[in-house]
Amino acid sequence: MHDHAPEGGIRGGSNRRLLGVSLAITAVVMVVQVVGAVVSGSLALLADAVHMFTDAAALVIALVASIVAARPATERRTYGYQRAEVFGALINGVILIALSAWVAVEAIQRLVDPQEAEVAGGPMLIVAAIGLVANAVAMWLLSAAQKRSINVRGAYLEVLGDLLGSAMVIIAAIVILVTGWAPADAIASLLIAAMIVPRAIGLLREVASVLGEEVPRGIQVQEIRAHILRTPGVVDCHDVHVWQLTRGAPVFSAHVTVDDEALRDGASSAILSRLQGCLADHFDVEHSTFQLEAAGHVEHDDARHA
Repeated sequence: MHDHAPEGGIRGGSNRRLLGVSLAITAVVMVVQVVGAVVSGSLALLADAVHMFTDAAALVIALVASIVAARPATERRTYGYQRAEVFGALINGVILIALSAWVAVEAIQRLVDPQEAEVAGGPMLIVAAIGLVANAVAMWLLSAAQKRSINVRGAYLEVLGDLLGSAMVIIAAIVILVTGWAPADAIASLLIAAMIVPRAIGLLREVASVLGEEVPRGIQVQEIRAHILRTPGVVDCHDVHVWQLTRGAPVFSAHVTVDDEALRDGASSAILSRLQGCLADHFDVEHSTFQLEAAGHVEHDDARHA
């Protein structure tokens, strides 16, 4: 169902390495923007620097979460620490929402009470262009990994917000250079908030889906059941459950009724191997658990409620 062709070059590195490189890019650009804001007197650049600082903090959270997630399973945490990525993404989503609200409030205040200070459009434009290029590079680095990890996706959205912010600052700088119209800064800030919020909400919805143990997007339970029922020797499939530990880590369990003849012939191991192979090959589910039952088997719960 998914393309697993390996990504070559630097983008094929581990999530931690990609997050580390993106963090370094974000930190450098943030410092450049602070200097540029002081030199040019641009409030928009200073706000974008604060945006970058928030994103740097979010990338640190994502990096720490990826390190924690790599820890092996224990007797107390039998699935390991993969859910740490989900909590990291949750924090990132909350940061995005809070940041968007702050940007919107500041923008409205500037429109209501415009600043009288002059802004040097030239330095503002140069610094914003540097930020745009740097964020584009960071997005390119994370573009492949964000499809596999919800945690990296959160960081990817943070960088996307930075890129959009740089683009808005560039437009505002050009407007100021050409017309001298200062409210361009505030309008650009509102546009940034409007573009970030829907993506943040989408990320939080995905986190809620994982924590609520919903069926992963793209997986159809009826289709899986149909595949299982086509397996020779299988007569029924029930108590099917599909959820995911984090993005790209689906888990499956089901009770499968097998005809008595197959069990008498000792074919249960072969049936189990075919079922697990079916889930792995057709649905990208590497972790699957099947309970094989004889056709005359009666569930204990069913017997008690009969």
